[in-house]
Amino acid sequence: MTDDTKDRVLDAALVHVPFDGWSDRTLRAALVDAGADPRLARALFPRGGVDLALAYHARGDAAMVARLQATDLSALRFRDRIAAAIRARLEVADQELVRRGTTLFSLPMHAADGAKAIWGTADRIWTALGDTSQDLNWYTKRATLSAVYGSTVLYWLGDNSPGHQATWEFLDRRIEQVMQFEKLKGSLRENPLGKALMAGPGKVLERIRAPKLPDDLPGRPFG
Repeated sequence: MTDDTKDRVLDAALVHVPFDGWSDRTLRAALVDAGADPRLARALFPRGGVDLALAYHARGDAAMVARLQATDLSALRFRDRIAAAIRARLEVADQELVRRGTTLFSLPMHAADGAKAIWGTADRIWTALGDTSQDLNWYTKRATLSAVYGSTVLYWLGDNSPGHQATWEFLDRRIEQVMQFEKLKGSLRENPLGKALMAGPGKVLERIRAPKLPDDLPGRPFG
């Protein structure tokens, strides 16, 4: 049982998803097509179609990061870097496969998995763009980006415009709304009344820190 086998099964599943969704039926067919032992199903994808869908999502995140690392974004405004990252994420995805995933993760029993996947995408984007925040901003940045990304995906799924131009315009509008909100927060912090109102809550929020990652994760230096 190797990552190569898992990748082969995922590759084989993609042609079945438009017909049978991210389901156990798709997984069984993919195992046969990939020439894998059907008994490996629960070892490779313990929860069947759900884990198969999450593996596809993780593959898309990895492809997005690779594209961002190969692209020089230094000349772009930061808001445009965010837009470029979200666009890259959608461009490495298949619309019908994502539509099927959205249907799966809209079910109550899988909603938490869907939310976690979107949060993970937001985290990968911020990390790829060099975010180093260690306080409350670590959470608010990812929460805000998750909302922008999630709404953009839903718009993209219904977009038939040439080159998905309508989606990119929608994305620009959503980012502009976020920027306006950030400006409002900044002005509140500079306002004497705003400072007074936030004095108490601010002390509490200052104590919030980003989660610490284990030092022994792959790719992280020791010592």
